Amino acid sequence: MRHRRSPAPIMCVLALGLAAATPCKADAIPCPDLERRYELVARTALPIEIVSQSFTAAANGCDTLLERLMDAGASPLARNRDGDTTLAIAARNGHVSTVQLLLKRGGDPEQRNIQGATALFVAAQANRARIVQILASAGANMQAPGRSGVSPLSAAAFNGNERLVEMFLARGADPNDRDGTGKSAIVYAAARGFTAIVKRLLDAGVDPRQRYANDLTLLMWAAGHANDAPEADGVQTVQLILSKGVPLDEADDRGRTALMSAAELGHAEIVRVLLKAGANPALRDKEGKTAADLADGEAVRAVLNGG
Repeated sequence: MRHRRSPAPIMCVLALGLAAATPCKADAIPCPDLERRYELVARTALPIEIVSQSFTAAANGCDTLLERLMDAGASPLARNRDGDTTLAIAARNGHVSTVQLLLKRGGDPEQRNIQGATALFVAAQANRARIVQILASAGANMQAPGRSGVSPLSAAAFNGNERLVEMFLARGADPNDRDGTGKSAIVYAAARGFTAIVKRLLDAGVDPRQRYANDLTLLMWAAGHANDAPEADGVQTVQLILSKGVPLDEADDRGRTALMSAAELGHAEIVRVLLKAGANPALRDKEGKTAADLADGEAVRAVLNGG
C-alpha cells in the first residue's frame, strides 16, 4: 500500500476538487484522565453532558468509560453538532475495539452526518482499512457516498490507499462512478500521481479516453497533477496513460491541451514526455495562448525551446 499525506494546508480537508470535509483529529486525552473528569460530575451530570462525554470517549477510544456512559443513558445513535455519531467518531479516529463495542451496543453504520457521510465513508477518508473491514462485515453499505456524491472508492484513490481501493473494487464498487463534481476515482488518483491506482482502475475497465467535467481528459488531469505530488510520480502516470494510445492534443472547454496544463503548472519533465510523444506546442487555447505563453518557470520554457 502506498499513500501520501496531503500538504499542511489541506490536511484537515479532503480537497476532492474534490471536497468532502475531514475534521482534524483532536489531541488525544488519556482515558484515565477522562474517567476522573467524569467521576467528578457523574452524580449530577445532565443527559446532554453524558452524551457529550460519550463523543469524547469515542474520539479517544476509551471503551470502559464509553460503556459506563451508555449505561447512564448515552445513546449510540446520538449525534454531535456535525451530525456524527460515536460510531463515526470512533471510525474516523481508528479505534477498532471502540467501533466493535458500538456496533454491539446498537450503533447504526448507515447513519449519516450533516455532510451525508456514513461511518464507513469517514473511515475510508481517514485511511482506516481495518475499520472499513469491520463495518463492511457488519453490513455497512460499501458504496454509500459522502458530500458531493464522492464515493468511498474515490476517497481511497485520492489518498493513494491501494489496499482500500482493492477492497472496494473486490466488493463491487463501480470504478466509473462519478460524483457531483463530474469526477471519478481514476481522476483523483491521476491528479495526485498515484500510478498504481490509475493502473488498477484501468484494469478494472475504466476507459482512458473518457471526458470528465469541463471536457478534461485523464491525460490532462495527470499532466496537470497537484504540486504536492512528486514529479517522478506524475511522469509515470502520464507515461502509463500515453501507453493506452490516448489522443495527445485534445482540448478542454478552454481550448487547453495536456501540454498546456503541464506547462502552466511548471511540470517540465511531463512537458518533455508529451513533446517526445508528439504533442503539438504550436496549438493555441481560446485566448490565443500557446504552451510557451502559459509556461511557468525557466525549466519549462527551456524544454519547449528544445532544451
